[in-house]
Amino acid sequence: MSDNISPEQHRSEIASLNHEIYTLRRRLDERGISEYSANRHDPFNNPTEYHEYAGDYSKILPQSADGSFEIPLEPRKEERKRIKKFYAIAGGCMLAHFIVSDYLASAIMAIIFSVIQGMNPDIDISVIKEYLRTSSIIAGLTLIVYTLTNLGFASLGIKLSGDNRLDLVRTRNYSVGKGLQYCSIGIFLLFLATIASIFFESIFSRYGYTTDVMNTEGMAVTNMGKIIMMVYTCIIAPVTEEVFFRGMLLKTFSKANQRFAVFISALFFGLSHANIPQFLLAFTLGIFLAHITLIHGSIIPAIVVHAFLNTYSSISSELDLTGRALILFNEIFIFLAIMGCAMLIVFRIEHKLPATTPAQTRRGFSLAIVSPLVAAALVIQVLYTLSLIFSSPLLDFVRMYF
Repeated sequence: MSDNISPEQHRSEIASLNHEIYTLRRRLDERGISEYSANRHDPFNNPTEYHEYAGDYSKILPQSADGSFEIPLEPRKEERKRIKKFYAIAGGCMLAHFIVSDYLASAIMAIIFSVIQGMNPDIDISVIKEYLRTSSIIAGLTLIVYTLTNLGFASLGIKLSGDNRLDLVRTRNYSVGKGLQYCSIGIFLLFLATIASIFFESIFSRYGYTTDVMNTEGMAVTNMGKIIMMVYTCIIAPVTEEVFFRGMLLKTFSKANQRFAVFISALFFGLSHANIPQFLLAFTLGIFLAHITLIHGSIIPAIVVHAFLNTYSSISSELDLTGRALILFNEIFIFLAIMGCAMLIVFRIEHKLPATTPAQTRRGFSLAIVSPLVAAALVIQVLYTLSLIFSSPLLDFVRMYF
């Protein structure tokens, strides 16, 4: 076959390989790794990964502390057991977060409802429900419940995994310029998700269903309610959700396969929103946020992008624009999305998602999916989301009890 390759093609291939080697060496230098070799932080000889965020693999396979040790293609019993332990921690915390947040919110709301009804026995139940919906109570309850569950289960997962909380905020090679680039990319992803949501809604509406099942119209309409929701949406939620999803969840799933960790954490992030429009944005955005978290070894860049997009969306929803003002606002949004598209192209040229070696493939999804807690977290959240859109005995059962 080599006889069919011309000298020009041969030189072109060599130049391409040399360029790839140069790029990999530059990435290693940026991460402070002067010499590439198999070790406890990179037992799979994978230069495309961000080894600092994965942690010490000798916690899973002690032999990997020996630089000359070669990881077997198939994980043996003890290694498989230890990997599944980390996956169980992540899946268990995700499942517990989903169930506890729902039950806790329902329990507190039931108590508040009972107290109001006890103090005003002559008031109609529908009046009490409308009061709870429009007042600041639901907004305050949302803030308290999700702050507690996000931080609580993130702390639990980090402790069980033996990771250091400070490692989540030790940021490398980050600047204001990169922050602006990432925020503009976020606008582009928001634009894509908006277009996709409109497309799916048009399909579902033909059959009498809707993808927008989270009806927030008329909720927390008081001044205090709006303030609480703004604080939660723009500050509290971005911080606590990033601690949970890009902090604990991504880091715990990253022990053996970072590419898998990026997609599984993004999938859980999307499913946690329990509706299709927000899933489309949360999943695609989750991949990007996980990537920049790995690049900078910190959740700080992801928090900035998350807070920016939530603030932008909150302000947009509060604006009551019509006519020329609305047209101008949409034109600005499209312009920013085009800029974000250009920034994403530049970003993807400079940074690739971690690749996966054959050995890592056997330690990613194939092991996670046989973990009962990971599988349960995925199945229950998928069925719960579907139950909000469709109606069937099985889906209604899941919605009622989970």
